Amino acid sequence: MPGGLSIRLDVRALAVVTLLLVTALGASVLLIGTGDAEIPAADVLRTLAGDGTPFQDFIVNELRLPRVLVGLLVGASLGLGGALFQSVSRNPLGSPDVLGLAQGSTAGALVVIVLMSGSAAEVTIGALVGGLGTGLAIYLLAWKQGVHGYRLVLVGIGVSAVATAVNGYLLTKADLVDAARAIVWITGSLDGRDWSQVWPLLALFAVLLPLVLANARGLRMMEMGDDVSYALGVRAERVRLLLMGSAVLLTAAATAAAGPVSFVALTAPQLARRLTRVPGPNLIPSLCMGAVLLVAADWASQRAFGAERLPVGVVTGVLGGVYLLWLLVTERRAGRI
Repeated sequence: MPGGLSIRLDVRALAVVTLLLVTALGASVLLIGTGDAEIPAADVLRTLAGDGTPFQDFIVNELRLPRVLVGLLVGASLGLGGALFQSVSRNPLGSPDVLGLAQGSTAGALVVIVLMSGSAAEVTIGALVGGLGTGLAIYLLAWKQGVHGYRLVLVGIGVSAVATAVNGYLLTKADLVDAARAIVWITGSLDGRDWSQVWPLLALFAVLLPLVLANARGLRMMEMGDDVSYALGVRAERVRLLLMGSAVLLTAAATAAAGPVSFVALTAPQLARRLTRVPGPNLIPSLCMGAVLLVAADWASQRAFGAERLPVGVVTGVLGGVYLLWLLVTERRAGRI
């Protein structure tokens, strides 16, 4: 390109990203039209363009659009955060679910709910603080002349167990109202989400995505090992700390917005890599896959179980648990675990 800029373009990866974006947008339109007041997809598009009736405008733009946007942003954040952690740890199990970041965010939220009876905004802040504190603890405990893959995963599993125990203890100390409120939050749900959750997520995503993509080359080099990375001019530990910090922020923000929606961060990067068949972190495909998985799971939670509407975290937990078992069997047969 003019100016000496060179970009490697993989046609299959580009096609996969395009397909995932179209799928995410299509699922979003269907999800906006789903509910007690069904709205056809054509009317949803017309309303989004500003030509709907006042009733449709209220339902679409005020009630359902914020929920869908939160779902897209949460899924994209979890997909990108999972891809970063798996690349840094060089382990398909190195996701925020396994490392305990979601449990740490949950602990922060439960402290606010149970001990302080805090408002929704205070619960969000508590979840952010809990996630960031857990990420810092994992990094410091895993540090030994650098942070390496299996040590990071093992420390994360230990921290996750501690955070889970803390969460159980807090629930036993809660009164009935706070316990019911906490259980709904812990499950992971998009119910009641509005524009106040959209803007912080969007702002954080707009800041962190360019930062992550600017360091994507360094991340790709680090997959060959720190020695090779240093030889190629990549300051591996600084890049690792920067990208892990970004992944922790993305995961904590997503958890604060929708609760600990499980397994999206684990499955999205692996599914994206299998679709693109491209080595490396696959950051953009993982981001798009996370958004698709979450809006599809939200649609399934409202339509696939009849009158019973499940929280989206239940659906992702079931599907993700099956995928995790399959992944463990595959890794064992390949002799990697």
